[in-house]
Amino acid sequence: MIQVGDTLPATVLMEFSEVEGEGCSIGPNPVDVAKATAGKTIALFALPGAFTPTCSAKHVPGYVENAAAFKAAGVDEIWCLSVNDAFVMGAWARDQKTAGKVRMLADGSAAFAQATGLTLDLTAKGMGLRSNRYSMLVKDGKVVSLNIEGPGKFEVSDAATLLAQAKA
Repeated sequence: MIQVGDTLPATVLMEFSEVEGEGCSIGPNPVDVAKATAGKTIALFALPGAFTPTCSAKHVPGYVENAAAFKAAGVDEIWCLSVNDAFVMGAWARDQKTAGKVRMLADGSAAFAQATGLTLDLTAKGMGLRSNRYSMLVKDGKVVSLNIEGPGKFEVSDAATLLAQAKA
């Protein structure tokens, strides 16, 4: 399992873009994790699935509401990762009004989740292999803080906890 001090896995996530810009076409675009984190501070949080109750009611809204505070604390970008496809993440981004605040990134095949060792098997609930709920502060591709939730919990991966770590 990934730990503080480790480099993020060299994987590619997908991001749905509704407008063209900065070399991104409309539709799903690849996000090379190593290139996208180089020289940046990223507040990254992951969750089991788009449009799920805790994720939609608490997890994403906390980061959206605190986007300016994260910027003030030196965070360049906020990333939300989920084992969903880019189209679902794009629809969820519109629903949650994340534009300009949180990048909604798809880990469609759970490659990132598996590479970090932070998977959650929800096969019995009909959802397959998903990402565990967690947050991490990443500086130049390296993990500087990591907050992993226990099964069914939402206590340490919230925006307030990661924001306090970003300010420290």
